[in-house]
This record gives sequence, structure tokens and C-alpha cells, in this order.
Amino acid sequence: MSACEMAEKIKSQELTSVEITEAIIERIEKINPIINAYCTPTFNISREMAKSADNKVKKGDKLGLLNGIPVSIKDLMTTKGIRTTYGSKLYENFIPEEDSIIVKRVKDAGCVILGKTNTPEFGFKGVTDNLIFGTTKNPWNLEKTSGGSTGGGGAAVASGLGPLTLGTDAGGSIRIPSCFCGVYGIKPSFGRVPIHPWPILHGETYDHYGPLARYVEDAALMLDAIKGPNDNDKYSLPEQNINYTESIKEKPNKLKIAFSLDLGYAKILDSEVEENVINSVEKFEQIGWCVEKVKMKMRKPELSYYTLYTVDFAYDLNPKLKEWKDKLDPDLVKMIEGGLGYSGVDVMKAIDQRKEIYNAINQIFKDYSVLVTPTAAVPAFELGIMFPPKINERSVSPTAWQAFTFPLNMTGHPAASIPCGWTKEGLPIGMQIIGKRFDELKVLQVSKAFQEIAPWQDKKPKLN
Repeated sequence: MSACEMAEKIKSQELTSVEITEAIIERIEKINPIINAYCTPTFNISREMAKSADNKVKKGDKLGLLNGIPVSIKDLMTTKGIRTTYGSKLYENFIPEEDSIIVKRVKDAGCVILGKTNTPEFGFKGVTDNLIFGTTKNPWNLEKTSGGSTGGGGAAVASGLGPLTLGTDAGGSIRIPSCFCGVYGIKPSFGRVPIHPWPILHGETYDHYGPLARYVEDAALMLDAIKGPNDNDKYSLPEQNINYTESIKEKPNKLKIAFSLDLGYAKILDSEVEENVINSVEKFEQIGWCVEKVKMKMRKPELSYYTLYTVDFAYDLNPKLKEWKDKLDPDLVKMIEGGLGYSGVDVMKAIDQRKEIYNAINQIFKDYSVLVTPTAAVPAFELGIMFPPKINERSVSPTAWQAFTFPLNMTGHPAASIPCGWTKEGLPIGMQIIGKRFDELKVLQVSKAFQEIAPWQDKKPKLN
């Protein structure tokens, strides 16, 4: 059931929030031991919040957008009174005294918090495992990764362990798990959803918060609840006064869609991913929209991103390295040490290259409303590795598989991943829909249109 349908049934009390919450808790207790999506369940809190939501309906109180709807929270977001570890031994027993803005907003909207979902340490990589809670598995194939760093949330939504989850995205961390787990996730424009307090690590010019869901309209509903400025985040954007939930019901009459299979620099793409994305983008022509393949030019963005990303980690965690090195993820230690090797000149060069990346993406939007690419260059790969060493039997760099996601964190454009097909093994494939700066609405409208042409929600992982 979609979150939007749940909301209507709770309003009429055809189904109560308590009934819905108990059903999902029962499923979490059954399925979570298999996939390890939730690291800190909060069922006692869930039950109290569900009762409160139902009481508001009975008393005729004004209801929030998410009244009574179960939601999970990524363990990178601070939750007042609820253990928040950031996936790190450094914060294994940390209980915050305040909610992050995004958590406060979903609470104010009346949601029911089911618990915290698993993340790699400080969200540093695109697969989900850590030294406290272990590995989150892909519900479609338990030997594959769920992606990262919102791998716990993506696996939870795909498995029916709640209709909505909150994720973070500094290099693809909403879109990659959405792609690998077969759900919908949107990284809004940078600043659309304010961030405070900042997670332990900086990343403050490329980190985004947003929803993952099984239905596009549910993501729109959650985005309505969490968007809007806040003075504590100097990058937060002014309110547009757009109701996404209502506005996505409108379908643009004319639309020019660009699509690229390389984003101007990516060299290798899994053959099944390529086939499914081409077949999917062509479906937009059924609506009467114009679809054109475009040639892009982008100087390799990996160096710019890797420089800035690793320097951030080095700046924040190097002071703790001497004492905590043995308790940090070994790959995170390598990243910190790599970041320490860059000079101030290297950082400024990376910032300058970042401008070129923005210009390359922005150039497309002079002629097109939307840009479509694959979400990831591969389907979900094996557990226990950070990246696939080969694509189509060719050796590749560590960033080749996520070539389509992190450049959009450098530019701040809104981007979503939507399921667009399945491999012969039965693994989901994701298509990325990118919009102009500040135009989440167009991304959502195009996503909703694709959902109507090619719905995927009837497919469910066989976990029970």
C-alpha cells in the first residue's frame, strides 16, 4: 500500500495507524534478521506515535501531511533520545539531545518512526556495512549489495518494512540504493531540504537529504513535509510555494528530453543496463514528448570529487586517527590518509574543475527540460567489495560504476532514480532523471509519467 493510500485510510479510520504500524512491525521482526536493514528499531516509540496519530483523527485535530504513516530514519541523522551511531564505533553509544531539522519536520508532520536504518561508517562508501551492525543485504539477492550509503533504507522500503525512508546523498547515496533495491529515490536540489546539525563530516556543499519510496507520489508527499528554508542552514533555498503532491498530477504537454549513456565521460556500461535504459527512455515518446540522444563533454570529474571528498574526511577525522585507527573501517582510514596528501592548491584546482562540471550539465538545460541517464553503470554487485573490478569483462576504476551519480552532487541539480527494468538474474535496473536547478517538480512529473507507463510495484522480493 502506498503512503498516500495509508494517509487516506487513517483519516477515515478505515485502517488505523496502530493497525498499520503493528502489521509493519510484525514484518520487520520477520524479515529484518534476513536483510539487516534496521540497525536500531524503536517499536515502543512507534506504538506511542501511532496511538497519538489516531487520537488526532478522533478528536478532529488538524492533521499533518504524514499523520500516522510509518517512516524510517537513516542512522546519519540525529534523533533526539534515539541512539545515533553514524555507523561508527566512535559514536556507538551516542544518544543525541536534539533532532536534525529533517527529523523534526517529519515528526511535526505526524509520522510514526519505526527506527534507524543501517549505513556505512559516516556514509563514506556506496555499499552498506559497518563494524557495529554488519552488512545490509539486497532483498532481491542476498549475496548482492543493497548499495549505499542509504542501503538500509533502500532495502527496508523494497522489502515492505515501511513505505517511506529518509536518506542522505553526497555522491549517490539515495539514488544508488534506489537503483539496486528497485525503489524510487530523489535527491532534491542542493539546499531544498535544510541540514542541521551537520553530520560529523563536512560535505556541506554537496550533501543532500531526500526520500526513498515505492511510489513517486509518496516521495512527493514526504518532500512536501521536509522542504523549505531554515536559518540554521545558510545554503537552504527559499520556499517556492509548490505543492508537489498535487502538482505531480499535472503532466507537461510538451517536453524535450535529452538522454546520455556516458554523461560525456563514462566509458563502460553494463550491457543489460544499457539495453533497459534505452528501451525505457523511448517510452516517453508514447506521451508525445521529444526524446533526443545528446553528446556531452565533461572533463573527468573523478579527480575533483575525490580530492574534495577525501580532504573533507581527512579534515574531520584525522585528529581522531591516532586513537581510533584500529576501530575505523580500513577503507575509511585509506581515504583519510589519501585526503591528507592533497595541498591547498590541489583543493583550489578541484574547486575550479567543479565549475567545469557544472557548466557541462547546465549546457544541456539550455535546450532540454530533463536529462536521462543510467543511475549506475552496473546492477547490484557482490557483497564484501566496495566496487566491481570489472564491467563487461573489462577492468575499471573504483568510481566507474557510480559515474552517473556523484557529478550531480558537484552541481546541485535535482536527480531521481526510478526502476526501469530487470536483469536476467532478476536484479533491478535504475534510470536517472535529472532536472534543471530548483526544478524538482519536473523531475517528479516525469517520474510519475514513467511510473504510469511502466509500473514496477507488482514485483516484490521473495523473502517469505
